[in-house]
Amino acid sequence: MNLEAHAAARRHSHAFDHGNPMAERNTRRAMLLTFAMMIVEIAGGWWFNSMAVLADGWHMSSHALALGLSAFAYGCARRYAGDRRFAFGTWKIEILGGYTSAILLLGVAGLMAFQSVERLLDPGVIHYREAIVIAVVGLGVNLVCAWWLRDHHSHGHHDHGHDHHPHHHGHEHAHRHGHDLNQRSAYLHVMADAATSVLAIVALLGGMVFGAAWLDPVMGLVGAALVSVWAWGLIRACGRILLDAQMDAPVVAEIREAIEGGEVPARISDLHVWQVGQGKFACIVEIVTEAGVDTERFRRALSVHEELVHVTIEAVPLPA
Repeated sequence: MNLEAHAAARRHSHAFDHGNPMAERNTRRAMLLTFAMMIVEIAGGWWFNSMAVLADGWHMSSHALALGLSAFAYGCARRYAGDRRFAFGTWKIEILGGYTSAILLLGVAGLMAFQSVERLLDPGVIHYREAIVIAVVGLGVNLVCAWWLRDHHSHGHHDHGHDHHPHHHGHEHAHRHGHDLNQRSAYLHVMADAATSVLAIVALLGGMVFGAAWLDPVMGLVGAALVSVWAWGLIRACGRILLDAQMDAPVVAEIREAIEGGEVPARISDLHVWQVGQGKFACIVEIVTEAGVDTERFRRALSVHEELVHVTIEAVPLPA
């Protein structure tokens, strides 16, 4: 085999993920339904003077925007999937979309808190029965969208041109790291809106039955705190991937065990691991070992870990 043929035989694609068509389709459906319900809640909240419903409507507008952002991220990732400028595919476009969506979610929480404090200081007359009906319909819409956007855990296990062997650790990590964070961001937006709908219903019922009008803005503050916690968790998860801060991932310890625990004496002198897809990692490793040891030995040892889709190995021989 000549040089060119040998190089072509070893060449492979770096586009380890090709999108999530089901999640993209469901995100678009959820966006359209959320936008329609947003119009109903804003109009109803204003007409019936319910801060809980009006606030939920404005919050839903930000969620509709975030769902649109998630759908846009899926579209961009699919459109540029074959673009050679992306060294490891377009998966991180979806992660960037999730990160941006989480920042919007924090903005929603701040708006909720501001409006709730404002209503505590300046309460108004609320038409409880009509507002409750709208809040219940809004909750139903959110639950439908949440059902569409739930994580099926059915992706992240595809072969992308590498020879891997079955290994239970590989399947475990592919499952653990295979969640679609863009889908998760859309799901959290819908669940945050569902939570505010539940709190709005509780507040409206309390005000109607017990005359406790103060429950309306207090529940808004509770919802703001809950949404903030969800948003911060999503920011941390997406931020770790965007910053390649994953040297504490379990796969790192497995790489060390596979190389340093083999029959051939070897020690890792330099190691870089980062995520390049859903449950997929790349690594660059420098190994100090005996002179004349073939690096393919170490590559075979790592091949049982199917989450490793791109491995670069450099062997440094011990001095004579």
